[in-house]
Amino acid sequence: MRRECAEAAYKMIRSGMTIGLGGGRTIQYLIEFINMGNLENIKVVTPSMATALACKSHGITVVPTWLTSSLDIAFDGCDQVDASLNAQKTAGAIHTQERIVAAMAKEYVVLVDSSKLVQKLTFEYPVAVEVILEAFSFVKAKLEQMGAQVAWRTGTGKDGGVMTDQGNPILDAAFSSVQDPAALNESISSIPGVVDTSLFVDVVTRAVVAQPDGSVQIIDRP
Repeated sequence: MRRECAEAAYKMIRSGMTIGLGGGRTIQYLIEFINMGNLENIKVVTPSMATALACKSHGITVVPTWLTSSLDIAFDGCDQVDASLNAQKTAGAIHTQERIVAAMAKEYVVLVDSSKLVQKLTFEYPVAVEVILEAFSFVKAKLEQMGAQVAWRTGTGKDGGVMTDQGNPILDAAFSSVQDPAALNESISSIPGVVDTSLFVDVVTRAVVAQPDGSVQIIDRP
């Protein structure tokens, strides 16, 4: 299903475009389609080192994000997306950079299989909150006051918790019930010291959803 998603995404790209690419296996397939296709002068902006290295190996030009002010279109995956195209992007811990790429793009497209499409976000995944180090305990306490179970994200092969490329810790805030994702995102973002959250509200413009039968469903923002 990932390959079908990538093929549908490839058809949205035109020669001469500067595009944003996130991370994950579907994006790797998309890179392969770009490499094998007949598009010319494609440039890529990405927050993912793995994606950047894959582009380089296929001879696709990678442009630093900080040298870019706009993108024709951007593609990424997500953990879950709902019918209103609200999305959670918890897993990769690069959501701040991904949001910057999304904001640059005229269109921001998520590529998912049908298991990740829900009517309303379930919040089975915690909200990842990037914070500056000085605000770590303060933000953690504020999130707990909001009803979340909060933990500093840990990884394998490293002593201590996960830090972003910018040197900021990631707090995973698990909420048992959320009625209004937009309000929650606004409340968390307003806490001093919060850099960004993994809740993408009013950001995604289109979802490409691969179905088990091999077909692809396109959902545009209502």
